[in-house]
Amino acid sequence: MNVLLVEPMREPRAVQIESGLESLQKAVGESIEAIYPFDDPVALITNGEGKIDSLPLNRALRDEAGEIYDVMAGQFLVVGLGKENFSDLPPDMMEKYKKHFKNPEMFLRLGGRIVAVKCPVHEERKRKPAVRPLTNDAR
Repeated sequence: MNVLLVEPMREPRAVQIESGLESLQKAVGESIEAIYPFDDPVALITNGEGKIDSLPLNRALRDEAGEIYDVMAGQFLVVGLGKENFSDLPPDMMEKYKKHFKNPEMFLRLGGRIVAVKCPVHEERKRKPAVRPLTNDAR
């Protein structure tokens, strides 16, 4: 199946996995859970015990008003919905959810609420060679 992998602190990317329970478990963890937070024919496949197991927080789920109602923990997949099973994520949905989950998020508790801060994704900076300081050694 062609699906979208969303990892903590990384930009989402398309991946190929085999269809079936074992492949989904391998991708997100033993205890999988499917949630359906969007009107589109997609599901989020996540580790159902991610929060209990203290997996890193990943992305926020928001209601129509933009308020956070849940936070995904650990990596998760965005998959398409077939008639009876999960299926490939159609290309238009792949692009839509790549944009939706593009920026990694960090989470803070502030005033009794959870606040998500989007983190920009930067290309890894090329390391410059260390510059040795000039000395004025006149020996």
